[in-house]
Order: sequence, then structure tokens, then C-alpha cells
Amino acid sequence: MPGADRPRTPLRAVTRDLPDARLVLVPSFAAGDRLDGFLQRHGGDPARSRAEWQRLIGEEAVLLNRRPTKPSQRVASGDQVLIVEISRKLELPASEENVPFAVVFEDPAMIVLDKPPGVVVHPAPGNQGGTLVNGLLARYPELRDEQGDLRPGIVHRLDKDTSGLMVVGRTLSATADLQRQMQSRSTEKRYLLLVRGNFGEDEALIDRPIARDPRNRQRMAVRVEGRAAQTHFWVRERFGDWTLVEAQLLTGRTHQLRVHFASIGHPVAGDSTYSRGTTVAGLSRQFVHSYVLRLRSPHDQRELTFTASLPPDLEAVLERLRRRAGATRNAEPGTRNPEPGTRNPEPGTR
Repeated sequence: MPGADRPRTPLRAVTRDLPDARLVLVPSFAAGDRLDGFLQRHGGDPARSRAEWQRLIGEEAVLLNRRPTKPSQRVASGDQVLIVEISRKLELPASEENVPFAVVFEDPAMIVLDKPPGVVVHPAPGNQGGTLVNGLLARYPELRDEQGDLRPGIVHRLDKDTSGLMVVGRTLSATADLQRQMQSRSTEKRYLLLVRGNFGEDEALIDRPIARDPRNRQRMAVRVEGRAAQTHFWVRERFGDWTLVEAQLLTGRTHQLRVHFASIGHPVAGDSTYSRGTTVAGLSRQFVHSYVLRLRSPHDQRELTFTASLPPDLEAVLERLRRRAGATRNAEPGTRNPEPGTRNPEPGTR
């Protein structure tokens, strides 16, 4: 037959490169494939592993028909897969970097640290140095991943301008254990935030789904089609136009605290992303501090609770507000601690 010996060209999905993303159209021959496997074959980045695609899907950097999804989701003919973040692995600098951070606790399985404000957690394109990961590798070289993982041991993240407690796994098994604890919500993470305005209640639950903002892919927003997100909070101190709150994350969505409080009309002080101009004298960053972290050590299965005091810049802001407003305190942060596992408080659900 004519052309019988002609080599066959592998079938490919149709892709379109957009300014900040890539759109992949699912062809009929790929219908029924798992999303992560489909992307490994047709995502336009042959060097990216299936595990990396799974991570990007989990971080909502990959959307199926413009909605968050999961790696195991089966794709159908005509589906649109939007890849909004397709950065490649970068080579971590080999030289030691003196990135400041305080170690609160360490054992053979994990490191609990107090991250200062202004420090990015892990490298990214255009920002390969000066990150927390660079500092960790300088102090703990055994964390380095020979495969070039930019997030060795990183279990969760804090924004650049958020200070406070984080945990880092020291081994692959410990990191996986800590990730499972986060996913099962058996850990407890609490934050102190200064937000605009006053509250009629002393305690409430914000229960609003969060997804990427379709108008700005760098932002998140409360959207009906988003992933479930819950924040439990207590008023700690009132300053008239400002309120200090303690917030417990019941889920872990990107920018969850900042998005949730902005959505109920109480944006975080100093947050230039979700409420420009919402600031207070003397504050040069967003007022968000991770101050309580409770988890179980993968080393000996002990349940441990850590606290980190407010850094001087945030404490100074509160002192100025106290002098100006003659604040009424509900309780010192941390003295009012519901039993761990209280997930659905009744009062003031928003």
C-alpha cells in the first residue's frame, strides 16, 4: 500500500499560548484520560513530571473549563485546560545565603521556624535568591533535592509580608506525614490580624468558597464555583476604626485570610492587593502574623504546640492605636482557646 512504511506522527492536542497562560483543548482521542496524565503528554512541557502537574493542579494553577479540579479528574472531548502557571524548575544557587529566620524547634523529622516579614518562601522565575529555602539549604544542606525541587521540605507557605510560624520537613517521609496532617485538618494554625472597622460580634465563622479571580490571575476571590473555605475568628482588641482579631484556618486556600476579611468589609490593614489604601500609621506591610501552630511530630508522634510573639513592627502599631483610642480588650491573644477540633462555631456565621 502506498505510504505503508511512512512513520506515523504521534497525535497531539491543540494548544494556544496566551499572554500569561496556555490553553490546551482536549481532543477526542484523549477523552477519558486522567488530567495529570493528559498534561504530562500534552501540556507542552515534556520535562515536567506527573507529580509536578499534580502540584500545580492542587495549587489551582491548572483549571479545567475554568474551574479548580483534581489530578484524577477524567477529561472529555472539547474540555478546555487552562495552565496559568507554567514555570520550570530552576537551579538553586549553590552558594550559602544568610537569610534570617529563627528556629523555634527542631528534631530529626522537622524544623519549626519563625519567618520574618519580607522573605519569600521559595524561589521562582526572576527570584532565585534570598528566599527562605535558600536560607534553609545554607543551614541544613541535607535538605537539598538533587532533582532540583524548589520547595524541599516545604509543607505550607506564608506570604512574603506575613511573619510567624512555619514547619519544614527534614526527610521525604516526614514531609509527606506533615502534608497528610495538613490535608486531614488535624493541625491547628492561628493568626493575628489587624482589620478595618468594628464587629458587632465577638466571634464568628466566615464560610465562603475561594477561587482565582478571573479578571486577575494573581488574585483570589470569593466565588460560588470556588473551593470550600472556612475561617473562624475571635475579636481580641477594639480600636474604634480598627480591630485586632485572632483567626483559625479551618481550610488552607491561597490568601484565604486576606480574601475572607476583605469579602465581609473588613480588609486587612496594609494589604495592597485586596484593599489599597487600607493602612494605619507606622505600618509598612500587611498585618498578618502566624502565631500558633499545633501539630504532631513525625519523629515520635508527640503533639506539640508552638507560639510566636508579634514582631516589633506590628507590636508598635498596636501600641500607637492603644494610646490613640483607649482600646477595650476582650482577652490577651491566645488566652481564649476553644478545644481543638471545634470546627463549626454557632455564633455569627457569615
